[in-house]
Amino acid sequence: MKALLIGGTGTISLAISKRLLKLGWELSILNRGSAAALLPGAEAIVADINDERDVAQKLEGRYFDAVAEFIAFTPEQIERDVRLFKGKCGQYIFISSASAYQKPPVAPYITESTPLHNPYWQYSRNKALCEDVLLRAWREEGFPVTIVRPSHTFSERSLPLGIHGRNGAWGVISRILAEKPVLMPGDGTSLWTVTWAEDFAPGFIGLMGNPHALGQAVHITSDEALTWNQIHKTACDILGKPFLPCYVPSTMLAKVAGADWEGALLGDKANCALFDTSKLKGLVPGFTCPTRFDQAARISLEYILSHPELQKPDPAFDAFSDEAARVMQKAQEALTGMSL
Repeated sequence: MKALLIGGTGTISLAISKRLLKLGWELSILNRGSAAALLPGAEAIVADINDERDVAQKLEGRYFDAVAEFIAFTPEQIERDVRLFKGKCGQYIFISSASAYQKPPVAPYITESTPLHNPYWQYSRNKALCEDVLLRAWREEGFPVTIVRPSHTFSERSLPLGIHGRNGAWGVISRILAEKPVLMPGDGTSLWTVTWAEDFAPGFIGLMGNPHALGQAVHITSDEALTWNQIHKTACDILGKPFLPCYVPSTMLAKVAGADWEGALLGDKANCALFDTSKLKGLVPGFTCPTRFDQAARISLEYILSHPELQKPDPAFDAFSDEAARVMQKAQEALTGMSL
């Protein structure tokens, strides 16, 4: 089986790429050049997918059983891919996002038939528009699409957190290590689903070359649901540090921090996210996510602590967190002793 992954070395896709190689797939990776070092067993096609003419020339005369697109975010990019791969693949898999589902949710569990409606996050709305383009191509032209909607998936290089700055998890990890308050959205009790990338990969690969997956949208997630309090306390316990949450209303954080946090919080993390995975398990019999969050978090934290390149200071986020903690403490003191 021949597969082409566009991207192929990210949080989700690297685990998939490594597993495909172990399974004996003929794997090609199209990106700007990171494949050779990370995936020596794969063919590296060095190109910018946004340069349609160059990509068309480099793929001329080739056919793939499955093409997986990890780095398309707008309908225009999807229209380009339809032009590039129509008649040149047996299956085109688009990595969408579970954040595109209706926010706030109106039912406890999200299924694939939950409406795609996120008024808070343009990223999510664009993913839904991408799906529209692909399903229209499937209906009208027979373009062999499968849509995959991941939720919060993480690897050894990352850690799922409620709030972090532009430099990722280290801004929060460093505060935990320094025993400083850590910002938490709301009161930390909303339920959230996190998925270990190495558990995600078998579900994804089970859809590759699967004729029953054509024309379908499927989310791939763990069945383990945790509160943000549990997620952060687990990280603190692994690091041997106290759990010092600073609870801040998500609406306040979104207003102060702007569009990025409005989408990430009101359009995603501030809501409960529980997923019905029965559709995936019907398409990929035997699919499970055997790695518990505490097990995966330990692997992730040990990796990050042993790799200085992942320890990027974030002074702006640190200062913001300090000020938010000061303001919330002052508000709590002002309310203490008041009576109704």
